[in-house]
Amino acid sequence: MTTLRQRILPVLTIIVAILVLWHIAVVYLNMPFARDQAARAGQQLSFSELLPQTFAQERPVLPAPHQIIAELWDTTVNKSVTSKRSLVYHAGITLSATLLGFAIGTALGVLLAVAIVHNRAMDRSVMPWVIASQTIPIIAVAPMIIVVLNSIGISGLLPKALISTYLSFFPIVVGMVKGLRSPESIQLDLMHTYYAAPSQIFWKLRWPSALPYLFTSLKIAIAISLVGAIVGELPTGAVAGLGARLLSGSYYGQTVQIWAALFMAAAVAAILVAMVGIAHTAVLRRMGERP
Repeated sequence: MTTLRQRILPVLTIIVAILVLWHIAVVYLNMPFARDQAARAGQQLSFSELLPQTFAQERPVLPAPHQIIAELWDTTVNKSVTSKRSLVYHAGITLSATLLGFAIGTALGVLLAVAIVHNRAMDRSVMPWVIASQTIPIIAVAPMIIVVLNSIGISGLLPKALISTYLSFFPIVVGMVKGLRSPESIQLDLMHTYYAAPSQIFWKLRWPSALPYLFTSLKIAIAISLVGAIVGELPTGAVAGLGARLLSGSYYGQTVQIWAALFMAAAVAAILVAMVGIAHTAVLRRMGERP
């Protein structure tokens, strides 16, 4: 009971603090519009009379929490999952690009890491370019990738997935390089004493040592893959996906729709990270280690 209280109480305290600050911000940001509307109607309303209006505007500057919850309920529970007004439908579109990009990024990142660790030339030539690639803003890279691929007849899912790949492979490369180099010299010397082949050293020493680093990198990569998929939907003027919901919401000033899509994206990211965490725990238990 004490442990449960120690875990839950700090989280609840933070949530309550966020909600209090959020409500204060809603009043502060939405009050000017409420006053302007009252002035246009020739009314002189007090602060207490204007206060409820700040939480019930159709297009508020900052939506109130209950407005976002109502929008999420309406677009997930009250809408069919096949409806284009359903956030579940749009999340599925974005999720497909996310998972494809994550799979490609994981494979590419692991292969590059293995090559960098086992080849000095790759370490000196490729690793600096891997780091330099992340200095270019993704919002600048995304349109170029989409335009180039469209020019050769490739459109749809793959361009968005490649943008996710561009973001996700970097943490995997860095994490795997660190993990593959984590065995101590005494362990490597012991393997050499046993006349172990390079492949045996890799599979029996380097790879098991790198797995904790890999899963930590995968948690970062899966979340950032989702960001890449959403960003990839913006330059194309997509009509489906969470990015499309954000885009249409910004076009028509539907701030509640924008915030609902953001919360849905956060929920999807949390679920994906949790799934990687479960796989991490299962693998470590299979290896006889404590997570």
